[in-house]
Amino acid sequence: MAVPGKNKPRSGTSGSRIAALVIFILIVGTIAGYYLFSPSKKNVAPPQKPEHSQINPGMPGASIPPRDATPSPSPHKEQSDYPSKAAIPETGKTGTGESTSARLAIIIDDMGSSLSEARSLTAINVPLTFSIIPGLRVDKEVAAYAATNKIETMIHIPMQSKGWPARRLEANGLFVSMNAEELQERVAGFVLRFPGAVGVNNHMGSEFTEQEDKMTCVLQTLKQSDLFFIDSVTTPESTGLRVAQAMGVRSARRNVFLDNEQERSYILGQLNQAVRLARKNGSAIAICHPHSATIAALAAALPGLAGQGVNLVPASQLVK
Repeated sequence: MAVPGKNKPRSGTSGSRIAALVIFILIVGTIAGYYLFSPSKKNVAPPQKPEHSQINPGMPGASIPPRDATPSPSPHKEQSDYPSKAAIPETGKTGTGESTSARLAIIIDDMGSSLSEARSLTAINVPLTFSIIPGLRVDKEVAAYAATNKIETMIHIPMQSKGWPARRLEANGLFVSMNAEELQERVAGFVLRFPGAVGVNNHMGSEFTEQEDKMTCVLQTLKQSDLFFIDSVTTPESTGLRVAQAMGVRSARRNVFLDNEQERSYILGQLNQAVRLARKNGSAIAICHPHSATIAALAAALPGLAGQGVNLVPASQLVK
C-alpha cells in the first residue's frame, strides 16, 4: 500500500540540488568568461624594449645637444663653449711637408684651485704654460709656485658664454652688459693680481668674444700692460684674434683642444693631431685642463716628443 506523504520531501530536496548545481555552473561560467574574453586582459601588450637608434647629424630634424649644456665636472673645470675635435690650422700657411723644428705650446687652463695639480704638471719636467683663473682658492699660490719653478703663467679671464646664466660663470667674469670703463677696470685688476703673467686667454666666452666692441676694451688694457692674447676659439665667430692683430697686440689662437673627453686614448689622439699640425706648419698651440686623466696622459707622452723632432715651448714663443 503506497504512502503518498513520504515522496514529497525527496522531490523538494532533488529540486534544490539541481538549482544549486545550475547556479554553480552559471557562476563558474561567468568567471571563466571574464578571464577569457575580458578586453582589459586581451589588449594588454607586453612591455617593449626601448629602441636604440643612431641619429645621423645630416638627417633633417636630427638634434645634437650643445656641449654648453653639459654640466662641468667641478665648478672650476672648463668645458669649452665650442669643442672642436678638428684642429684649427694656422691661417696663411700652406703645408710644405713636415718641419724638422716643429714647436708645440701646451696651455693648461683652469689652474688656481689646487697646488697638487701644479706639482704634478711640473713633475713632467717639460715646458708648459699655466693659465690661472683669478679668484680661485689658491690662484696666487699657484702663480708663485709657477714662478719658483720657472713655468710661464697667463691669466685665464672668465668671459660670458652663450649658455649663461644657465651655465655658471665666475662672479668676477666679463659680461656683455658691462660698459668700457667696467671692463677695463676689471681686466686691470686681474693684471695687478698676477704681476708675473705674460699673457691672457679667455675662459669660456662664446658670447663675449663675438662682441668686437667688448673685445676692443679688453685688448686695449692688455696692450697697455704689454700682455699678449691667445684666443681660445670657443666660438667660430670669435673676433679676438682679428681685433688683436688690428690693434697691434701680440696674439695667436689655439689649434687643438686636447681633453674635451677625459679618456686617455682620446687625449693622446688629440695630442697626436697637435703634433702633426706643428710639423706641418712649424708650430701649434694646444689647450687642456688639469684633469687627472689629462695629467697622466701628458706625463706619458710629452717627455718623448723631443725625440720625435717636436720642441715643447712656452706659449709666449708662438705669439706675434
